[in-house]
Amino acid sequence: MAAHPSQAPEVADEEALARLRFRRALARKKRKEREAAGEIKELNITAMMDMMTILLVFLLKSFASSSAAVTASEDVRPPISTTRATPRDTVAVTITPKSVLVGEREVLRLKDGQLPAQALQGRLVLPLDAQLKKEVEKLKYIAERNPQAPFSKELSVIADRKVPYDMLLSVLYTAGQNELENYRFVVLKKEGD
Repeated sequence: MAAHPSQAPEVADEEALARLRFRRALARKKRKEREAAGEIKELNITAMMDMMTILLVFLLKSFASSSAAVTASEDVRPPISTTRATPRDTVAVTITPKSVLVGEREVLRLKDGQLPAQALQGRLVLPLDAQLKKEVEKLKYIAERNPQAPFSKELSVIADRKVPYDMLLSVLYTAGQNELENYRFVVLKKEGD
């Protein structure tokens, strides 16, 4: 028995179609393998924790080793002294004839060179108290995590030489209420010494 001539092309077409399907399936499988090779199947948490620890230590070290920064201002003319002590990096309160600053942030604007009555509660200067609380909290947080940067309870006062004693006393009282017990007054070094 001989095969019909019309069946031979159908068989050839089916074989070609099967080969085509096989090639497509093989190509699909290879493409999925390539895509899967680029995916992260699991996170290595140990390596991530090492990286975060290194970053934390670097940031704490760079913050703790920053030098003392004194904000220069045309409004402030500190008194002149013959001291040889070098300034330290502490919380700095600057008293100008116009305002009171903590660091470089203005916390209180003065009225006619005096502390406004609504900003006072007895001797406590309320806006200064709030800002010093934040600064002390930050220093304690750093001290907990970095034993080489202990909380020294020091305050640097940069005051104009014409600041009234009563205002200076209120500022120091407010600082004392925030555990800043050791005061350092920043002065200009007398030339020629």
